[in-house]
Amino acid sequence: MKLFCNKLSLCEAINNVSKAVAVKSTIPALEGIKVTLSDSMLNLTGYDLEIGIKTKISVRSQDSGEFIVNARLFNEIIKRMPTEEIMIEVAENLAITITGGATQYTISATSATEYPDIPEFNECDTFKISQSLLKNMINQTVFAVANNDTKPILTGELFDIEDGTFNLVAIDGYRLAIRTEKINCEKKFKFVVPSKALNEVSKLLKDADELQCEIHTCKKHIIFDISGYQVISRLLEGEFHNYKGSIPQNSNTEVIVKTKELISCLERASLLINERIKSPVRCIFENGMVKLNCSTSIGKINDEISVDITGPKIEIGFNNKYFLDPLKAIEDDKIKLLMNGSNLPMKITPLNGVDYTFLVLPVRLKNE
Repeated sequence: MKLFCNKLSLCEAINNVSKAVAVKSTIPALEGIKVTLSDSMLNLTGYDLEIGIKTKISVRSQDSGEFIVNARLFNEIIKRMPTEEIMIEVAENLAITITGGATQYTISATSATEYPDIPEFNECDTFKISQSLLKNMINQTVFAVANNDTKPILTGELFDIEDGTFNLVAIDGYRLAIRTEKINCEKKFKFVVPSKALNEVSKLLKDADELQCEIHTCKKHIIFDISGYQVISRLLEGEFHNYKGSIPQNSNTEVIVKTKELISCLERASLLINERIKSPVRCIFENGMVKLNCSTSIGKINDEISVDITGPKIEIGFNNKYFLDPLKAIEDDKIKLLMNGSNLPMKITPLNGVDYTFLVLPVRLKNE
């Protein structure tokens, strides 16, 4: 078979579907991209048995056929071709000749019959959401997903949709992140998507309100249709944490603080902390100030910034990273910190509304 295609279109397609290609697998075919030519369309598929990414591009050809090619090598060759148009020719012995101007490669392919089938999907429910909104919701919560398999269900995010309200929830046992938005959806949905799939979905989503992402949910799988790409993922099974019951409804101490000032203060403290040398940051909220100090074997820092405080003094400690992560996900200039004592979670919310809610568990402080 022979085809002619645009270098940039093919390069983009290979790069994106490669995100789902297995790095190492007991099935060698999964370390490649499946390429299928039919009706002047070139279909490309990456799949590692957990997540699949598919797309297609228009080419000039009257042929049909399919093969598997090493993803990394194919990507590097196409990227380095000197011409805008590329010719790809596949012989009966599955030798691939890739030509661009005076440059010509010949590499080996393998038979597409060795490639596992991506699951077929029946009886799926569908809803749509703005691409830019979904991208923002994922990026503001995915940091709080658990990164170990102690509780596999927590390695994904909960999609909880009811009465047109969409809650996207992540929790790892130390912090909780919720993004809430109103969407045009009358159906009720509740399922958990692995964070690996959501990270790839986020990279494909565009920052454009007018573009839609169509989401198809089946019994055990989910499909994200995003501007010519399909991301297919299994859903996680099990009972997700009752996040609504974990959110404090009242607070004794309320603090209004400038987000960037608090981030800068915590980042200064982070210079004395690393993976081997850990120590909590001690925060004292009183008299219109938050005083922060941290002491490790590297050194010690004392710092303070002005805030607006309502309620009694609180002295509380946090893991510096767990405190920083939600702050960096917030776009508002000012936020509320809501507390009920030094041993209960701190709640972070916007000044107005409920677009997001973050909980951070405190660390028990030793007496100085």
